[in-house]
Amino acid sequence: MAAAYQDIHREIIELSKAGNPKAQYQLYKLYAKAMYNICVLMLNSKEEAEDLLQESFTDAFMKLNSFRYESSFGAWLKRIVINKCINAINKKKVDLVFPEHPLEPDTADEEIDYRGIELDVQRVHLAVEKLPDGYRVIFSLYALEGYDHLEISQIMNISESTSKSQYLRAKQKIKEILKNNHDERQVRTIHQ
Repeated sequence: MAAAYQDIHREIIELSKAGNPKAQYQLYKLYAKAMYNICVLMLNSKEEAEDLLQESFTDAFMKLNSFRYESSFGAWLKRIVINKCINAINKKKVDLVFPEHPLEPDTADEEIDYRGIELDVQRVHLAVEKLPDGYRVIFSLYALEGYDHLEISQIMNISESTSKSQYLRAKQKIKEILKNNHDERQVRTIHQ
């Protein structure tokens, strides 16, 4: 499947490598929305996400000759975007929230119970936005972008166990946010 996907965009990529502005704009249109969503999730700011998206595409077009079709263009571009996001977070000197004591192995493997909590994409997205930066970045990389904890540990320069515990704490925090929002909605319904 990936080979067919690469073939579909190969002509546009090659024209973009040659500096064709129409092809570059077409490539931008194909990937901008998905890359913007990654930026918003990681930075939790639409304005910063817009700026970073432009910087990421500028870098990608400058480095386009290094793209060798060893992966899909989307995967290659996503790596540039995620690295830009992490660099932006680090420049702001945002302290990631790391646990003082790693979670016990029994707790780390425990599934979080979401029974009784109304789930929909919009509510979960809003809950993710409310996470502290460290939780949100690791949750986004793992749950939404598909990186494993070893890759996250390398990207974030943290231990693999820290990545795992941050992810678990993020899930727990999301559950807490969703439950609190659910309880608040029930109280409002009762009082109406």
